[in-house]
Amino acid sequence: MPVPRTPSLQPVVDRLRAAGCVFAEDEAALLAASAGTPSKLDALVARRVEGVPLEHLLGWAEFAGLRIAVDPGVFVPRRRTEFLVECAVAAARTTDPVVLDLCCGSGAVGVAMMKKLPGAELYAVDRDPGAVRCALRNLTSVGGQVFEGDLFDPLPTTLLGRIDVIVANAPYVPTDMIGTMPPEARLHEARMALDGGSDGLDVHRRIVAAAPRWLAPGGSLLIETSEEQAPLAREFFARNGLLLGVADSEEHEATVVIGTRPTTFSPPGYRPPPLPRETA
Repeated sequence: MPVPRTPSLQPVVDRLRAAGCVFAEDEAALLAASAGTPSKLDALVARRVEGVPLEHLLGWAEFAGLRIAVDPGVFVPRRRTEFLVECAVAAARTTDPVVLDLCCGSGAVGVAMMKKLPGAELYAVDRDPGAVRCALRNLTSVGGQVFEGDLFDPLPTTLLGRIDVIVANAPYVPTDMIGTMPPEARLHEARMALDGGSDGLDVHRRIVAAAPRWLAPGGSLLIETSEEQAPLAREFFARNGLLLGVADSEEHEATVVIGTRPTTFSPPGYRPPPLPRETA
């Protein structure tokens, strides 16, 4: 978004640029607007120079043209994930779909989808208590329900076989690559929001294995991944009986793997998911 510039901020711009901030002018203006006083601005700039994410200092991130509340320690929504939202909206078969946002973080994906599909019935899940608190702030205002827990575990069983769109920006950074990430991410965001296991796809496998039970016939699962990981992701989508698709965006530098539950036929090798156990 456009931000005003003023010559009085030049020393702040110089400090930020020296620390490696590419958009130093914009950041200086945003920090100044948030601070309100010179002393508070100096404190914010000092923390930014130390590597604290700009969004954590401001308390919000811009995503899909929206201002999303982001608390310290919570995963900052990336602009490339706007492509995941575009794909998920396109996958919705009605204007009032049942939508599930897994590994929701701040709830940015869910909020963006609700703005495009205001009739949607939205559920969101994350296992990080801090992320859940943040998602509640963002999603309650648009009618979403937020659950704390591991993937599908906290969801009501009334959603089994009813969900039209499952969208997941699950962690997909291989464990041994965490150390190469920018300090803003590896030092200031929850490790569980980044670490995807040895090949980066551990959480993806678990999501894909469970998703068919929850999807409505014709419903779709969409997961953000890397271009390099997409072929392997496609394999376990297929093993779980989902009809495959992959979408790439050069503009967003993003890849989304899409799997759709069959409606009137089953592909070779498809086995219906087991029914949930009855509990006493």
